[in-house]
Amino acid sequence: MASLTPAVLLRAAALGAASGARSTAGLTAAAWTSRPTDRGALASRLGGRAGKAVTALLSGGESVADKLPATPSRLSAPGLAPRIALGGASAAAVAGRDGFSPGLPALVAAAASVGAAALGVRLRAVAAQRLGSDLPGAVTEDGVAALLGRWGARERRGRSRGPVSAPGAGRWPPARAAGPGPPHA
Repeated sequence: MASLTPAVLLRAAALGAASGARSTAGLTAAAWTSRPTDRGALASRLGGRAGKAVTALLSGGESVADKLPATPSRLSAPGLAPRIALGGASAAAVAGRDGFSPGLPALVAAAASVGAAALGVRLRAVAAQRLGSDLPGAVTEDGVAALLGRWGARERRGRSRGPVSAPGAGRWPPARAAGPGPPHA
């Protein structure tokens, strides 16, 4: 395992903050930046079609449910527990995928999710008071959660992804085979 760096812990904090805003945001970002061939059991499962589909559905459902008046506070135990667990899981998945020990990133993300949940409640209350509606704050929070999740889960530069990242893989147009090219006029 590679040594943890401040950048790894900052990315973990971003995933935790994303999960504090929307409990599924960090896990969804981890899923959509992972592949089935990635290191780590969680990242490889999330990176498959089923993992991506399930996390996308959960995120969409949460985004809708969050805007309903009957939704309980995210600071209550039923609202906070999934944010802590999913924030930690998303950071552990990304750290493991990138070749780092997942323990400390998971703890950093769990702590960040609590802070972001509390901050989000406060900022949305201010937005609702100033704008007369909770909806603009909720939609803004959706966007911030998505951006934080994407930044936290982004692919680490220079990491090997196994057979998928063979030279020329994913390049468009595909590299031409060596040898004589087409005849030129």
